[in-house]
Amino acid sequence: MRRSRHNRPRDGWRKTVEWAKRHPIAAVTVYVVLVSAFFLVFPAVDLWASGLFYSDETGFRAQSDPFLRRLRHLGPYLVRIIAIASVAVLLLKLLLPGRRPLVPLRAPLFLLTTLILGPGVLVNLILKNNWGRPRPVMVEQFGGDLPYQPVWWPTNLCDTNCSFVSGEASAGIWLVAAVFLVPAAWRVAVACFVLPLAFVLSVNRIAFGGHFLSDTLLSWGLTLLVILWAHRLFYTAPPAFLEDRNLDVWFTRKGRLVHAVIKRTGARTLASARRFLAMFYDHR
Repeated sequence: MRRSRHNRPRDGWRKTVEWAKRHPIAAVTVYVVLVSAFFLVFPAVDLWASGLFYSDETGFRAQSDPFLRRLRHLGPYLVRIIAIASVAVLLLKLLLPGRRPLVPLRAPLFLLTTLILGPGVLVNLILKNNWGRPRPVMVEQFGGDLPYQPVWWPTNLCDTNCSFVSGEASAGIWLVAAVFLVPAAWRVAVACFVLPLAFVLSVNRIAFGGHFLSDTLLSWGLTLLVILWAHRLFYTAPPAFLEDRNLDVWFTRKGRLVHAVIKRTGARTLASARRFLAMFYDHR
């Protein structure tokens, strides 16, 4: 029996979703390419989306809203908490090498690696500081004095910390990295918290006139690619040195070495202090 034409689009969508689940890196790469192509062909969509939050009388009025200004700091605050906690886990293992780590050491290393390479290096260091795309508040259509620039077109119109791509959208979607680490039973709940939060934080930046819609959508895709590649390296097919047992052994050895160095340094410092004090006693 033939399938009805009504069911064919549904079947095609289901197959696409199943393919994306099997090949997440390829799926996100396709997403980045399609979003880039869309905004290169239809750049007016960027201006339209930013225009929803702009008026000639008040400009980007969200900038003056106290609640939205506080909301902007929520994403970086959560990122700092996770980063500090990850560093603390590693430091505790070095300081207490004989004890089991609070969590498998691969988890904090995965979080720190994706944070440094994604929002840190790729987004802020490479793209934002070198592509020179003016922010919406800088362009002529929204009261500025610079021309609108399409995605992926390097310019010298902005010197540093520019619009392409969004750093705060990258930090927001980076929180998705936690979904890969929590127990399977919690993943849906964590994703249901993280994804809407990343969406709200990103839209907030568009409402402020800080980024275009394309900056946000591409920032999501590029950051997710970093997370997925890192997850493959750390968890899907990890080299021997990234296995939890070997990481534990390595940090234990380094921790004992740190203890030995601290002990030697402390002994030398104490001996030097005693010699210094002895100089005064000898002259009595």
